[in-house]
Amino acid sequence: MRALIAEDEPHLADDLIRRLARFWPQLEIVGVVGDGLAAQRALIELAPDIAFLDIRMPGQSGLAAAQAAQPGCRVVFVTAHDEHAVAAFEQAAADYLLKPVSDERLEKCLARLRQDTPAADDVLARLQSLLGAVANSAKAAKAEPLRWLRAQVGQDIRLIAVTDVCFFQATDKYTNVATLDGDFLLRTSLKELATQLDPDLFWQVHRGTLVNVHQIKAAKRDLLGRLTLTLRDRPEALAVSRSYAHLFRQM
Repeated sequence: MRALIAEDEPHLADDLIRRLARFWPQLEIVGVVGDGLAAQRALIELAPDIAFLDIRMPGQSGLAAAQAAQPGCRVVFVTAHDEHAVAAFEQAAADYLLKPVSDERLEKCLARLRQDTPAADDVLARLQSLLGAVANSAKAAKAEPLRWLRAQVGQDIRLIAVTDVCFFQATDKYTNVATLDGDFLLRTSLKELATQLDPDLFWQVHRGTLVNVHQIKAAKRDLLGRLTLTLRDRPEALAVSRSYAHLFRQM
């Protein structure tokens, strides 16, 4: 069996290669690419039997690249975001792995892939089950605000309590998490994150900033009428855009 890996984080690609070698030594890795366009070309040129595709990659998504997979190629989507399960379902993915992927979960996936190509009905049933689990997860997330964050620090996963966050700030396709212990990056957009947080705890004060209300020490207005926030436990002064200035009229 021949496999392709598409992952824009080199250390995650290396980790997957090492674990595949440990759990399935006979599997031949024929290509490792770091963006969606390269993944699309590799799927056409190398025609692998299996493709492990990250979903959020530069160039184009793994979902788009997967459309170039040759008949018989089994696609496994590997992602940190479960909202793409519906699209994976539509493409009849062989499996859908959520980062960080445990050894146990990876071994179960590989056990399936070692077997003969499953019947279409079996694939459909598995993906319908996954879709139901994701839907239930989404309902639970709406009912209860996010309490914990998972941030990757080197090879480790750092667990951060949401209440320990001083503010979130958008930075390119990532979100910077500012805490007392330092800054961490999440591979989640600020817009997506805002829908999961308690709106009574985190106020949006700028298009790219969410602040913990317990961290606000004062709101100061300069001679031009611009507002900035000073915080209790961080030295940064956060700008408040005009759209959110009404939040601080009584301060």
